[in-house]
Amino acid sequence: MAMRQKILHTPEGVKDIYGKECRKKLLLQEELHEMLHLYGYEDIQTPAFEFLEVFGRDTGIVSSRELYKFFDREGNTLALRPDITPSVARVAVTQFEKDSVPLRMCYIGNTFLNHGSQQGELCESTQLGAELIGDGTAGADAELIALAADSLKCAGMKEFQISVGHVEFLQSLLDAAQFPAEVKEKVRTMIARRNFLGMRELLEKLPVKRPIREVFYRLPELVGSVEILNEARELAPDRRAILALERLKEVYEILKLYHMQEMITFDLGMCGKYAYYSGMIFKSDTFGGGEPVAKGGRYDRLMERFGRELPAAGFAIGTDELMKALIRQKIQIPEEPEQIILLFDREQRKYAISLAKDFRGKGKRVELLEREEKKNLSVYHIYGRRKQAGSLIYLRRDEQIIMVNLHTGEKKVVDCA
Repeated sequence: MAMRQKILHTPEGVKDIYGKECRKKLLLQEELHEMLHLYGYEDIQTPAFEFLEVFGRDTGIVSSRELYKFFDREGNTLALRPDITPSVARVAVTQFEKDSVPLRMCYIGNTFLNHGSQQGELCESTQLGAELIGDGTAGADAELIALAADSLKCAGMKEFQISVGHVEFLQSLLDAAQFPAEVKEKVRTMIARRNFLGMRELLEKLPVKRPIREVFYRLPELVGSVEILNEARELAPDRRAILALERLKEVYEILKLYHMQEMITFDLGMCGKYAYYSGMIFKSDTFGGGEPVAKGGRYDRLMERFGRELPAAGFAIGTDELMKALIRQKIQIPEEPEQIILLFDREQRKYAISLAKDFRGKGKRVELLEREEKKNLSVYHIYGRRKQAGSLIYLRRDEQIIMVNLHTGEKKVVDCA
């Protein structure tokens, strides 16, 4: 790409957001953020980049090739964060005191993943999330699912479902099959991508015991209401899987107290996106397709990675994905009051500034514009409509005020002389 093109365009995977779209995104984030506060979560801000080791492969996040890496002056390898949870975990292990009550932390920030130009995905996206650290109970799991659901509802979402699973059920099944490490990862990837046909073809070539093989074949069917947990119990390969199912049942009973049971679907073939998940996992899919708008789960093992054995769970909402889902479902994102264009001739500057201050004091959004002598009034009408302003007020030098409704074109003239 030529130098001129490079300075005028963004790289693959990132984009500019401005105007009304940007305002809507910020307003949406404010609504979601307030819901996190209503549940008692406190804000935390972490750096956009950290030492590579915070996000390294052994943390269970992404491969090194998917990270944006660079060096500091001392030669340390740094990385832009692909996920905010590890940074929060790092802070928590230094701040959490042994006898303290659980930490509830929330955040908004951008994450960076080097997908490559072939996948058409955003490499920079905004996450809004909550982390509950120091509470390993089923009540904590249920609270996070309820908070995710309430957050989506406050954004206006009506048609969505929350799928809940447990990584230990699938892990016990993979262990019982006694796959070599490479094959185990291949099978897990197929299940995560819902490629059950490919999984079946692979298993038919492997020396897997028939009862275990049959459970793998049944995974696509182990999706549904709470009754599916009883069905899965009959198929559980070991005690670990049974304990996972019992935990999900306990979480469900608590979710009933939140009146959330109607939106819960259990999916025992679910795989967490990140390898650091250690227990309950969930995601929220919206009708009409697209990526899940919320994902989360329990990640006790991640805390151990930072040197403390602490129970922890959390979730993140992708605000960019949520905006797409709202558009697909034709749901209006709440907007700020419409902007006023306050146009004035130079002689009316003092009055214009005073009037603008008065409007702003009442919470109205006002943009001041001094009229250029050579420009026709219609130019400012077009400008106001492009800005999606609601009205234009023109303070003329002859002390006439022209008020224009930019939606209808209706005009009113007031003589203040």
